[in-house]
Amino acid sequence: MIGENNVSSRKATLTLKISEFEVPPMQDMLIIGRKAPIGPEAVRRMAEALSPEQFTLIKMDHPKIEAVLLRNSLLQMIDEKLLMNIILEEAERMISDSMVLRSELKIAISVQREVDLL
Repeated sequence: MIGENNVSSRKATLTLKISEFEVPPMQDMLIIGRKAPIGPEAVRRMAEALSPEQFTLIKMDHPKIEAVLLRNSLLQMIDEKLLMNIILEEAERMISDSMVLRSELKIAISVQREVDLL
């Protein structure tokens, strides 16, 4: 029996992340599987039509991944080979050869210098 002093409640917590819509809606990178419904050249043409000269298509010799479409500004910040090794290492754990993954990739560079004082 519930006493008169007992109070029950139901609550919901909502988390809503809102950001500016970007064109093309693929964010920073697309990882294209070998048997994906859209191929690398179609992805490259779409990106070029929507955001001219903003993306580079990098073809892969990988069992599941055919290509990666990457925002040019990321390639200006970090070496392509290093970046692709990291992307492949992480993506190959979750991608199948028929998938296209989109990803946000943010690079933050931290610099610390030591100088002699006069």
